[in-house]
Amino acid sequence: MYNNIEFVCVLKSKISPLFEINITTKNQADITTLIDSGASSNFISPTTVEKLRIPTITLDIPQTVTMLDGSNPKTGKIWKKVALELTYDNHTMAHKFLVSPIGHHSAILGIKWLEQEKPEINWALHTLTFPIPTPESAYIAQEEEANDNPLEGIPVQYHKFAKVFGEEEFNKLPPHQSYNIEIELTKEGPLNSPLYSMTNAESVTLKQWLEDELKAGKICPSKSPTSSPVMFVPKKDGSRRLVVDYQKLNNRSKKNIYPLPRPDNLMSKLCGAKLFTKLDFQWGYNNVRVKEGDEWKTTFRTKYGLFETLVMPLGLSRAPGAFQAMMNKVFQDLLDVTVIIYLDNILIFSQDLADHENHVKEVLRRLQDMQLFCKGSKCEFHKTTVEYLGIIVSDKGFSLDKLKIQAVQEWPTPTTVKQVQSFLGFANFVRCFVANFSQIARPLHNLVKKEVKWQWTDKEESAFRQLQKAIVNAPVIVHADPSKAYFLETDALGAALGSVLSQHQEDG
Repeated sequence: MYNNIEFVCVLKSKISPLFEINITTKNQADITTLIDSGASSNFISPTTVEKLRIPTITLDIPQTVTMLDGSNPKTGKIWKKVALELTYDNHTMAHKFLVSPIGHHSAILGIKWLEQEKPEINWALHTLTFPIPTPESAYIAQEEEANDNPLEGIPVQYHKFAKVFGEEEFNKLPPHQSYNIEIELTKEGPLNSPLYSMTNAESVTLKQWLEDELKAGKICPSKSPTSSPVMFVPKKDGSRRLVVDYQKLNNRSKKNIYPLPRPDNLMSKLCGAKLFTKLDFQWGYNNVRVKEGDEWKTTFRTKYGLFETLVMPLGLSRAPGAFQAMMNKVFQDLLDVTVIIYLDNILIFSQDLADHENHVKEVLRRLQDMQLFCKGSKCEFHKTTVEYLGIIVSDKGFSLDKLKIQAVQEWPTPTTVKQVQSFLGFANFVRCFVANFSQIARPLHNLVKKEVKWQWTDKEESAFRQLQKAIVNAPVIVHADPSKAYFLETDALGAALGSVLSQHQEDG
């Protein structure tokens, strides 16, 4: 079922007054944005989303874009949206954008934005300013919005694990466990950094966050001689997360060498699976305690004083390895059997519904026993197709989602080394879908080598277009069947060496 609500996007018009502004994202990326009073929604191009690595949100119902002439874009339905925190002229905003090809523009701010922000626009001079907000009107999204019914959308057979999805238990200090995170300093050096500036709205939210965390017992006032600054970063669901810039602490800390699993190795365990359930952790790292005696090292500074955290914070270089170690220990006997785990991304897989329900219950039971919590509104249950680690997974195999394909379709021809590196970075992520990838990409890899003079010739253009075409037409990669024979194909040329491990399928 598709949403038939029309979202009129004006790309070229002699009627609507249009002009562009440069807006800045929270991570300091500039986006040249078209102000269009004729567009009924905000739009952002897939290329911009991919280049800036903006997290996307899948729409519950795909939406249709209708142009002023009544036509529809060739790319069809809109399947994704993003939530962005933006700044222009010292004015901070939070808005959602539909992801859709929009010609040569990176983004479009439409009538909804104009109505909400109420900017003062001089269309003749092409100037835009914002009225000064009163303190009461300053607003910032809370870290986790309270849900009146945390079990909404959760299948009834899992309601007995309500604590896993509830707010009350999560807002308690977890107990010390054997997998507490340890922070071991390796050398002397400065750890203090100056405060980062914040908007009035961010300061209001920071103060509220401090009060909530103090009440939950997850942080406490500190007298530590060292501290790190805090800042807000946007989350996938549009809210903001407070993080600490632990760069100096990380530079002085012993690294955690616990290995993270390779995504392709995880995917290889899904052969034969028909049903999938994906669980989304609620502040996963906060479920792990800091080792007793190391809390002072986590101290962060704010305009309201110094505080140290008793639970694992985001930003520590040791955090991913410590968290993966914890997850592997909790689910050791289920790994690669009924569940695969990459950090806080849990995917449960089964061959039939009866088994799947039992598998999901066992995972939820362990999460409840270990006081690990999920955000129910972002979990997906009993799906035949699911997105996991950026790849679409089904019983048929693996494929690319429409957003990545759209991004490649409209990727502009690179004009600098940095732009080539950006394209190759994206292409490398999906290289398993492209036959002879190394050979095709060779001219582009040569171009980004040190001391190589920039020269975009027919050879580089051909490589770029071939990769574009190969990714747009990427096949579905079927699951490997361990009961079938494997065939190893190798090829060696002057420019590349490659091999392919394959199997014959029923279609030959």
